[in-house]
Amino acid sequence: MRPQSLRLSSPIMPFIIRMMDMMTIWLSGLLALEVRAQTDLNLPIPWDLKGYYSLIAVGGLLFLFFSNEVYRSWRGAAVPFMLARVTGSWLMVVGLLLLWLFITKASEDYSRLWFGLWSALGASLLCCERLLAYSVLRHLRLRGFNLKHVALIGEGQAAEQLENRLHQAGWSGYQIAERLNQPLDAELEALSARGLDEIWLALPLSEAKEIHRILKGLRHTSASIRLSPDWLTFRLINHGVSDILGIPMLDLSTSPMEGLNRIVKLLEDRILSLLILILLSPLMVILAIGVKLSSKGPIFYRQERVGLNNRSFVMLKFRSMPMGTDSDRLEWGRATQKVTTRFGRFIRKTSLDELPQFINVLKGDMSIVGPRPERPQFVEQFKDEIPDYMRKHLVKAGITGWAQINGWRGDTDLQARIEHDLYYIEHWSLLFDLKIIVLTLFRIFQDPNAR
Repeated sequence: MRPQSLRLSSPIMPFIIRMMDMMTIWLSGLLALEVRAQTDLNLPIPWDLKGYYSLIAVGGLLFLFFSNEVYRSWRGAAVPFMLARVTGSWLMVVGLLLLWLFITKASEDYSRLWFGLWSALGASLLCCERLLAYSVLRHLRLRGFNLKHVALIGEGQAAEQLENRLHQAGWSGYQIAERLNQPLDAELEALSARGLDEIWLALPLSEAKEIHRILKGLRHTSASIRLSPDWLTFRLINHGVSDILGIPMLDLSTSPMEGLNRIVKLLEDRILSLLILILLSPLMVILAIGVKLSSKGPIFYRQERVGLNNRSFVMLKFRSMPMGTDSDRLEWGRATQKVTTRFGRFIRKTSLDELPQFINVLKGDMSIVGPRPERPQFVEQFKDEIPDYMRKHLVKAGITGWAQINGWRGDTDLQARIEHDLYYIEHWSLLFDLKIIVLTLFRIFQDPNAR
């Protein structure tokens, strides 16, 4: 297990920064109005401020929605680059507002002096606010908050450079928990079992066979894996790259649920699951009564499953089998042989037995959309049999998913199911989630693989 450290709540930080940005833009607009009112340039003072207030509000909102890049993780990034991105995003918003005023022929309704002051104050205050937030986070990380534990694999100039940068930059929050030069397969297997946040490979791209061997040895880990090759001899373009301590790293296997995406996913799951549970509560009461009347035993069937980061949780279903019929030995592909009650066959065929999993979503164990979770015993079996199987645990397990709506459900081909799960992880977006949810509603009663 990795060393314990105090951690900040990752999803809340981008939200706080966004709110600070919006308030900073509003404040800069109001300050510009005050300065405009105090000037003695014989220019008309804008007494009707409703239009100004509306434009300031729109500017703040536009910055939030059109500046996603500035809300990604800047842990270890170069400060000037971060400030340049923030300033560039704000100037883009200013340009959009100017274009809108020109198209609607409303530019004459606003003071040019005020608009120029707002643009300059907005850029300045946004940079100051970011510097303050960055300084606070650096201070907290130096004191053990929000650390990320890293394993560094490799030797030579690239590895030494990374290690030296980390020792010099304790404020970044990265901490080397394991250092390996040329790890044996057994060492890689032990490394995979540790609860690390990230694994960095400091190897030249010319050592493709060694990289492949190490990646194979790390196939059981759910940690993010990054490659930092010798950039003096190689130059890659249009690849997924993260800037860590000023050093570009290739993202070989990372979760899409970071920063803003994590907040969007959390809100999507919590809001939709709460609404669904409220709307379907009468139906769930009826189903609970049906389960109780169909056979003796509890209403819910509880089973251990594996989800995000290989963590186990208890998944809920409406019980469809008589008590004691699921105590035989575990064997994959026996869904059609399971003994069910008459009512149980109905709720399994219509997938109504899955409805209690919205409680798992509300608790944070699962997501509405994501790869279906498996039992720990099957995970241990499949992680060696199916390439990249463990990559499905980079995101939360879901009630429905891209594989399920494409027919890969129940006793179907596992390789094809994993390929669809990985496609979902690589192409995740809120719109993709909503598309899967809508398609699930249309196909839920038409799936021949539902058991």
